[in-house]
Amino acid sequence: MKNPDNIDQLLVNLKLRRIREVLMRELERAAQVGCSHEETLTRLLQEEWLDRQERSQKYRLEQAKLPEHWEIETFPFQQQPGVNAAQIRQLASLDFVATGSNIVFIGEPGTGKTGLATGILLKALRAGRRCVFVKAQDLFDDMYSSLADRSTKQMINRLAKIDVLQIDELGYLNLRPEQANAFFKLMDERYTAHKATIITTNVEFDDWGRQLGDAKMAEALLSRLRHRCTTIRIAGPSLRTPGA
Repeated sequence: MKNPDNIDQLLVNLKLRRIREVLMRELERAAQVGCSHEETLTRLLQEEWLDRQERSQKYRLEQAKLPEHWEIETFPFQQQPGVNAAQIRQLASLDFVATGSNIVFIGEPGTGKTGLATGILLKALRAGRRCVFVKAQDLFDDMYSSLADRSTKQMINRLAKIDVLQIDELGYLNLRPEQANAFFKLMDERYTAHKATIITTNVEFDDWGRQLGDAKMAEALLSRLRHRCTTIRIAGPSLRTPGA
């Protein structure tokens, strides 16, 4: 059975998509079981709210650009003794997001840094936070490209507003001074705005001066990054070992 035309058009105008889909079903149910007007209205509004929540989460997932949806619950903690499972689960409770704190995973390739970081990011997404995943190389490439059309400021402003930004594989990269400066500005903006950043890297903090090509800038950046930060060093085996 179709909705009456006048009601259907009102639902379209008000963008009540889910109510439009289930209205006749709910009205028929109300007539059969004798639901009150209040109960029927409540069921309709719940349907609309849940539908919007699902669509919003789907949109956030698409915007986050996660390469894979790793889950904390399926991480092989038993195979990685270098990781404290209780600490990771505590971080996954997302207290660090509310305080604008950072997480830095340091370890060799294959030790699970990206899987853990992405698992935490996925928790934040499902909790309604705006999140973005970006590989460090892509971030620095975009920063350099933005110099051509002078859009660096807009790029930094956009990323500075993200609730949780995951910067993956911050390794030994050949950076130009302009890229290092833009990265410092981004991290400074996020620090000031109390936005959480998750970084995975195989570079110890003492080597960031060489990474950025400016020891003083690295010191200033790290003072902001580490002020509110949990650092997790993974010294365990590679999970990419055949048979692991």
